[in-house]
Amino acid sequence: MTRTERAATAAGKLRIIGGSLRGSRLAVPDAPGLRPTPDRVRETLFNWLAPVIQGARCLDLFAGTGALGIEALSRGAATVDFVETDARLVDLLRANLQRLKQSALVQRADAERFLLETDASYDIVFLDPPFSALLWSPLAQALEAHARVRDGGWLYVESPADAVPTLPAAYVLHREGRAGAVRYALYRRSAKL
Repeated sequence: MTRTERAATAAGKLRIIGGSLRGSRLAVPDAPGLRPTPDRVRETLFNWLAPVIQGARCLDLFAGTGALGIEALSRGAATVDFVETDARLVDLLRANLQRLKQSALVQRADAERFLLETDASYDIVFLDPPFSALLWSPLAQALEAHARVRDGGWLYVESPADAVPTLPAAYVLHREGRAGAVRYALYRRSAKL
């Protein structure tokens, strides 16, 4: 994400860029560690996911503004579960979903605890934690240990460009890109090895 893109979304609005909710605006509060995925990265990601998004069951860990999950709903995902620890962001996400007439589970919870306690499995998981938390590898391990990504499912990971996370062997890199200091990558989960 460029400095200009960060400044534009640091505290303000971002828009849904495709599907039935295209053009809808989401409020972006000023919150520590909040780094909404920029428009061009979301556009690329959802182009990659276009063949599989329709009817998919998705999980948006570290939902923040909910931009990834709401974009998935806009493009035909059957369900999205949103997980976020910040109470203010949870309230804002629920208000945005209500305003957009979208029903979804929004849970205020720690991501690791959610993965341990839920019995759900997903077709697509969005993993975009605060960069300072260094949670990519532990959470990918938890996703695998608790069988939260279905065989043939997808894991999207956003991380610093210079810090490629180590994922379980079942996750095979499908595509990746860079936007400024951010690396974004889509992995496919193969059948159990």
